[in-house]
Amino acid sequence: MLTLQFVPYTEIRDMSSLGRIRKLLNMAKENKIVLLEGRLNKEEEAELIKTTMEEINASFRGIELAVVNPNESDDDVFSKLKSTLATTLLGNRQGFTIIGPATVIKNIKRDPNKLQLMMKDATSKSSRSSKKHRRR
Repeated sequence: MLTLQFVPYTEIRDMSSLGRIRKLLNMAKENKIVLLEGRLNKEEEAELIKTTMEEINASFRGIELAVVNPNESDDDVFSKLKSTLATTLLGNRQGFTIIGPATVIKNIKRDPNKLQLMMKDATSKSSRSSKKHRRR
């Protein structure tokens, strides 16, 4: 079963950087795909990736991460100023972040009009092994 866990920005707003990273990583370790309102700052994203790499083992293969920010392409100076002011006052709520376990998500592709999550086929392993047993 696939679980999507929505995390509103208000749920992580008052947490420390380490607390945010721990919370999101623990959800991914529970095989949940996390839809986070807003985004982590660049340092937190780097720390999330570093922490993930340190915790990879036989049962946890890592994460796939994508940040979608619809206002990244604003060329208007006034729009950028307004966005910066809003981020300063309200926190980084622009766009959203997707974090999922690498055992579930094969790849995440973004383009300006859509987001594609390629899922790993969980049945392919079991169907291959059951075919091997039937041949014997």
